[in-house]
Amino acid sequence: MYKYDQYDQQIVDERVAQYRDQTQRFLAGDISEEEFLPLRLQNGLYVQRLAPMLRIAVPYGLLSSRQLRKLAHISRQYDKGYVHFTTRQNIQLNWPQLEEVPDILAELASVEMHAIQTSGNCIRNTTTDQYAGVAVDEIEDPRPWCEIIRQWSTVHPEFAFLPRKFKIALCGSEQDRAAFLLHDIGIQLVTNDQGEAGFQVFVGGGLGRTPVIASLIRKFLPKQHLLTYLDAILRVYNRYGNRDNKYKARIKILIKAWTAEVFAERVEAEWAHLKDGPATLTEHEINRVKAFFTLPNYQSIDSDKANRKLQQTAAENKAFSRWLDRNTQLQKQTGYRSVSLSLKPAGVAPGDVTDRQLEIIADLADRFSFGELRSTHNQNIVLTDVVVTDLYELWSTAKDAGLATPNIGTINDMICCPGGDYCSLANAKSIPVAEAIQRKFDDLDYVYDLGDLELNISGCMNACGHHHIGHIGILGVDKKGEEWYQIQIGGSASKNAALAKVLGPSLSRDAVTDSIEKLLDVYVENRQHEETFLATYQRIGIDKFKERVYGATA
Repeated sequence: MYKYDQYDQQIVDERVAQYRDQTQRFLAGDISEEEFLPLRLQNGLYVQRLAPMLRIAVPYGLLSSRQLRKLAHISRQYDKGYVHFTTRQNIQLNWPQLEEVPDILAELASVEMHAIQTSGNCIRNTTTDQYAGVAVDEIEDPRPWCEIIRQWSTVHPEFAFLPRKFKIALCGSEQDRAAFLLHDIGIQLVTNDQGEAGFQVFVGGGLGRTPVIASLIRKFLPKQHLLTYLDAILRVYNRYGNRDNKYKARIKILIKAWTAEVFAERVEAEWAHLKDGPATLTEHEINRVKAFFTLPNYQSIDSDKANRKLQQTAAENKAFSRWLDRNTQLQKQTGYRSVSLSLKPAGVAPGDVTDRQLEIIADLADRFSFGELRSTHNQNIVLTDVVVTDLYELWSTAKDAGLATPNIGTINDMICCPGGDYCSLANAKSIPVAEAIQRKFDDLDYVYDLGDLELNISGCMNACGHHHIGHIGILGVDKKGEEWYQIQIGGSASKNAALAKVLGPSLSRDAVTDSIEKLLDVYVENRQHEETFLATYQRIGIDKFKERVYGATA
């Protein structure tokens, strides 16, 4: 993984000192609330419903065990002993004291971490595939390119105050595990007919009040031009994006007004002034960054022998077998697997993990995963490069720590925002709905029979829980001061991205779980052999689902 050089460390340390001074002046009354607002946002600090919230950057989801232990210490020392993993692969503290945030930032800086640009109208954390570097379907490891984008975008003076927040995702595999078509810029690694590496560039995706799937504006961008082309996109947006109305300020609204074709023409015209300029990437620079992402020292493993032993162990232990099927993934490296540690046990807010669990995960990473781990878009943690013969021992330890719930990819592996329990923007609570669904569908045989099913929950139209792209999406709405929930179905975050359709009128919280059960009944009754919920919906349409929930008059 990438390591700070002296310049990186100096930038982060100076930012900590700067913010410490700003905080002291605010607390002393020398800076007004209005003046302090952009300063704290630049350092990842929000003010939520009950307390401040600090969002910590985790570049493209990659963490070391050392960093995880520091996060455990910080959560114990400065918060309530747990952290929350977000859909942008970042980490949030929900209860820090405003006056202690500079101390937290100093602790983070000591392990090459920060909270810069995790909020505000700037370029946010670039995200990618949690299996980067080991995925069987990988075209090229996307992490070096994410790091190049991170270095370009961090404290970029021209793009520090954009019309609105800006998100970039990069996909390096055949299957999309980064939801890149739902980002302001989505980048797909490709090779052309000559075998040269480059990028397809999509622009204008996003969720929130106006969900949009991104449009392709360049079919092939040679790799050396990545940053100059991104500069061109951001310059056009920075110049013409709506700064008068934050609800119309995202780049997707500009592209909708102009059309993707016109936007692409503007970008190409701007790029003409930048192409082959100082920001053009050299082979030396590309190789310098790639050198931080070399493969570990893999063992030579008798794969057939190891797999026979693994299958024998699984046959003797049903619980381990279930976890093996749901929570592990084949790698392109023979004899190794990637392991998903579920942060979605019943009764726990999805994505939450305690300080003690963080330390256990760090220990697991050191023992089994070369000291590294990844946070995921789905609010879980992945350990890659686990020798197959070590899987049972890893599972046993994870199970004892509450980290081995065998639910990855199921209805209970839901994406869920903090909702009204924490967020001042939320219209309704999300976490109690998630818990009710987990309790309702606690029969693993039934859950596994349903197969892969993505259920996403948001507490408001800002869509932090990505309800628009869930196979089943739940949106909290306010009706005369009461919490109600709108159900949507048919969304997808894959390369065949689709936005869910509203099923019907919103429902009370008590009616949500029974309505979800009715939707699943329709699926089970109508599915064809091994057909997923999404495939069944796409084949039969929405009407049967709607009628089951609302009656024949719906």
